[in-house]
Amino acid sequence: MIVPEFWSESKIKKVVDGRQFTIKRFGWSDTSEEDAKKHSEERLKEAVATLEAEKDVRRIDHKTSYNGAEGIPIREEVVSRHQDVVVSRNSYGALCINTPDVLFADIDFEFDAPFQKYILAFAILAVCALLTRAYFDSWVVPAIGLFLAALFTSTVAASIHKVALSLRGGAEKVAIKNISKISDQDKNLNLRIYRTPLGLRVLVMNRTYSPTSNEAIELLKKFKSDRIYVQMCKNQHCFRARVSPKPWRIGLDRLKPRPGVWPIKEERMAERVDWVRKYDLRSEHYSSCRFLMSLGGDDVDPKAEFVRQLHDELCKSDQPDLKIA
Repeated sequence: MIVPEFWSESKIKKVVDGRQFTIKRFGWSDTSEEDAKKHSEERLKEAVATLEAEKDVRRIDHKTSYNGAEGIPIREEVVSRHQDVVVSRNSYGALCINTPDVLFADIDFEFDAPFQKYILAFAILAVCALLTRAYFDSWVVPAIGLFLAALFTSTVAASIHKVALSLRGGAEKVAIKNISKISDQDKNLNLRIYRTPLGLRVLVMNRTYSPTSNEAIELLKKFKSDRIYVQMCKNQHCFRARVSPKPWRIGLDRLKPRPGVWPIKEERMAERVDWVRKYDLRSEHYSSCRFLMSLGGDDVDPKAEFVRQLHDELCKSDQPDLKIA
C-alpha cells in the first residue's frame, strides 16, 4: 500500500511510425518533490521504451484519487500517519483510514430488489395479463396488460422485496444473520460489527490479511461487501474505511475546490483550508459509525487492536448520542 506525500508529472512527445504520441506519467515519493520528479521521469522512460518496442502504449495516467487500475497509488492528502496506517482526505472531503493488512468490510443493506425479484414480479403481472384473454376473448387487452407489466415491474419488484425483507426481520437483521453464519463456520474469527448510515461495517480482529490474497477476497465476498471495494482492495493493496461524515449528510457541499484530487494548485489552497475548517466544526456533532456487537472468538491480533483504537476514536463509534453520517 502506498499513499505518497509528493507528486510530480513528466511528459514527452514522440513520433513512431509516422504517428505522434504525447505521453504523460506521474511520479510519487514520500521523501521529496525532487524524488517524485525522478520517479515520473523513470516511468516516462519505461513508457517510451514500450512505445518503441510495441509501437503503442497507454498515453496518460488518469488523475484519480482512488483507483489503482493503472498502477497508480492512492492520490489523496495525507492527514496523518500511524506506523504503516495512513489517514487521508478523499476527493469529497471525508477522512479515510488506509491499512495494508487489517481487514475492513463495509456492507450495504439490500434495499434494491435483486434480479430474481424482477423476474418474479414480471411473471406475476404477465400471468395476470394473459388471464384476461379468456374473459375479454381478445388479444388486445392482454397485449396492453403485458405492456403495463413491463412498465410496472420495477415498482412491484421493489414492493415484493420490501415485504420479503420485513418478513425476515429487516435489512439489518438479514445482514447480521449472514455475518453470524460466517462466524459460526470459522470459530477462529473475532469480528466487530458497526452500524453505518446505510449498512454495516465488519472489522476482523483475530488476524491480519494481505488485501490481494484469495482468502481476504473470498471473506469480503462472503460478507457481501461492495464488489467495487473488493476490487479496489486488490488494486491499491490496502483495506479502507471512511472515518468521518460524508459532507452532504451534515449540510455541506463536497470538498472545494473541485475536483478534490491531490495535490491542488497553490492558489486554490486557501479555499480548501477554509472548507476543511467548516467541515471539521460541523462534523464534531456526528459519528461515521456506531459499534453494535462482537461475534466469534476472543483472539486479538495486536495490529488489529492498534487499528481498532484509531478507527473507533476517529469514527466516535462509542458515542450513541451522535447521529451517524
